[in-house]
Formats: sequence, structure tokens, C-alpha cells
Amino acid sequence: MSKVLVTGASGFIGMHCIQQLIKKGYEVNSTMRSIERADEVRDGLTESGVSVEKLNLFKADLLNDDGWDEAIEGCEYMLHVASPFVIDDQPEEFFTKPAVEGALRAMRFAQKHGLKKVVLTSSFAAIGDTFDGTESFDESHWSDANNPEIAFYNKSKTLAEKAAWDFVKDNNASFKLTVINPVAVTGPSLSKDIGISNSLVMKLINGKLPGIAKLHIGYVDVRDVAFAHIAAMENANSDGHRIVVSEKELWMNEAAKILREAGYKTPKVVMPKWVLKIVARFDKDMTAVVKMVNKKRCTHSTKAKDILNWDPIPAEQSIVETADQIKKYGLI
Repeated sequence: MSKVLVTGASGFIGMHCIQQLIKKGYEVNSTMRSIERADEVRDGLTESGVSVEKLNLFKADLLNDDGWDEAIEGCEYMLHVASPFVIDDQPEEFFTKPAVEGALRAMRFAQKHGLKKVVLTSSFAAIGDTFDGTESFDESHWSDANNPEIAFYNKSKTLAEKAAWDFVKDNNASFKLTVINPVAVTGPSLSKDIGISNSLVMKLINGKLPGIAKLHIGYVDVRDVAFAHIAAMENANSDGHRIVVSEKELWMNEAAKILREAGYKTPKVVMPKWVLKIVARFDKDMTAVVKMVNKKRCTHSTKAKDILNWDPIPAEQSIVETADQIKKYGLI
């Protein structure tokens, strides 16, 4: 079997990609910014039921070339998953510099080493911030990175994805590129790093929210996101495509109801935007959330189903399994 480079070994999505690749018989090289977390990655994968004999871990960063040649040596494919993602208030450069430079670095090393294909993890964040009143989105839409209202994370994903496509076009790339654009990624983690999107579920069940934001977001299970990356890698029909992966959209009060029906205590009151702005002064995690309030954003995953033969896990199941793991880990 071929060897695949996965960037971001310790990440929520990255670990699931590695797990599924190993299960399919691939040898995997994977990069980590902090190699000190190598045992965490190996232990998590072993506990999930896969052997780590075919996993090789390398220290490499999005912001410099050190370690990339060693990590990519002998690989035919790359899943470029690594990118900064937090929901608290950070300066713009925290997101944009590593996202854009990391995407371009991945493209350059893919070209240098003659890879067959790169699958890049982008986001619905690069699609849904058009600021023109659009409520129904597909892969033809792009977020407006020049709009001053865009969240820094969303801007970073937009600029990084555009940089990747421009590299392929401007450099007559020898490799094929496919981009996966997931919505909010939920589902069980393979480590105690539960993932940023899952922190929204944790906030619903930890008793610390006085009410619910009027937030409309898409959900997709992390196992399906990993599946989409690998299916795109293996399927030439995905070459040159952006592919949205979203199982369904829910208002936050609908997600809260799903959790209540599963036995969790969640808020019922929907807070107006002005109240959330006050909450955000004391909880920086809410800063990005406030910008999304009252906006309906529906997505279409037709390409994922038609090209990748994607049969997703229901969002309801993914959300409840997320809560169950958070409870198991004693985080509430």
C-alpha cells in the first residue's frame, strides 16, 4: 500500500484520518508541532483498536521548513489537516499567518517530492461569510475575506484555501488537489483533546450557559470528515473540487433539545443578541459566536454524496456521542 503524509497528528480530525488510513492498510507519516505529544497520539490510536507499527511521527511546523523533507519522504499522498483553530479572541495574525503559510508550504513540498495528490482541510468558514444575504450555500460560494466583519478564523481559512488553489494554477502543479469543507465537526475524539467544535456541545451541558444563542450551524461527524478526506484521496473524480460535508443544520435550541431527550440538562431560554454581547465581555469564547447570531445558513452536500459515495452519521447521534464522551472524561 501507499504511504500518506497527514499533517496535524494530534488534532481532532488528524487522528481520525490516521486511524482510518491504518485500518485500510496504508503506511502513515504524520507531523506534529509538539513531538512531546507523540505518546498521546500513539496511545489514543492503540486504544481505538489500530496498530501504530505503520505510523511514523515527525516534528514539523506550519511556519518553517524544518522536518518537512523527512516527513514527506516516500509519500504519494498528503492530507493537509493542520491549521490553527480556537474560538476565543486572538489577533488576526494568530490565524492567518500559519494557515496561509502552512497551506503554501504543504503545496511546495508536495510539488518538490512529486506527490500524486493533496487533500486540503478547509472549512465552511471559507464559504458561508458572503455578507450578501445568502442563506443557501454550495461549493461555488466564497467568504468575503475583505469584509471587516469577518471572523479572523474564517478569514484565515478563506485566504489559505485560495492560496492553495492559486498555487496549483500558477505553478502548473504536478499533483491533483481536492479541498474538503466541513461544517462544525462533532463526534467522539480519539484522545482527551475533544476538539474545538465539541466545546459548543460541552457549553450546552455543563450548566454554565444562562441561555442559548440563536445560532444556526451545520453538523458533521469527525469520522465522516476523515472518511471524506480518504475517499477524495482515492477517487480521481474528486480532483479539482471543493467538497462541502454537512449532515444537517440545526438551530442551537434544536441541538439542546436533542441533548435533553438524551438525558442531559440544557438551557431552554434563547438569549437576544444584545445579551450575548454582554456575555462575550466576560467569556471571550463567545466573541465569534456573537457574529453568527440570527444568521440562517443552509448547506448542500450533493458533491460528497455523488462523488465520494458518502453516507453520513446522523447529526443527532454525533451530538449525543460527543456529550457522552465529555461526561465520560469528567469534563462536566
